[in-house]
Amino acid sequence: MSLVENERLKLTAGYLNAGAGSCFAAGVVAPVAALTFGYGTAQAGLSPLTFAVGIPTFLATSLALHAAARFLLKELKS
Repeated sequence: MSLVENERLKLTAGYLNAGAGSCFAAGVVAPVAALTFGYGTAQAGLSPLTFAVGIPTFLATSLALHAAARFLLKELKS
């Protein structure tokens, strides 16, 4: 594998990992912060189902993207 192919793999893995971080921030950290500061209430238009389904879904997506990035990096050759 050439240096160019290695760099392309690293770029793709970085892209996937950035997506994983974004999913985690938007789908896990933001709702938890909303609940912490009182914005995750029924008065704000958010149901408990949103949190019960949304947080695990975004967490699973984040973990899957991160795992895919790690899998890609195993293909690097010296």
